[in-house]
Amino acid sequence: MRNIETRNFKADEAVLTALLSKAKNEQRSDDALAVSFRLSAIAIHARKKELTATEIIELLDTEAVCFENQSQELR
Repeated sequence: MRNIETRNFKADEAVLTALLSKAKNEQRSDDALAVSFRLSAIAIHARKKELTATEIIELLDTEAVCFENQSQELR
């Protein structure tokens, strides 16, 4: 037998909106930082391997596809 308890909460809409906005901003900040780290890693790799412009463009294209796939997975 299950013991299911239902509770009703009264929440201030402005507080919830502010909390949601803060969470979204934090997520955007984290996402931007992750992209920044990845681009820096690509730049370091390109310098160390002395990649040509064409190779760098191909590397960036590959990374763009990875970001696009990740975005599609989250939808």
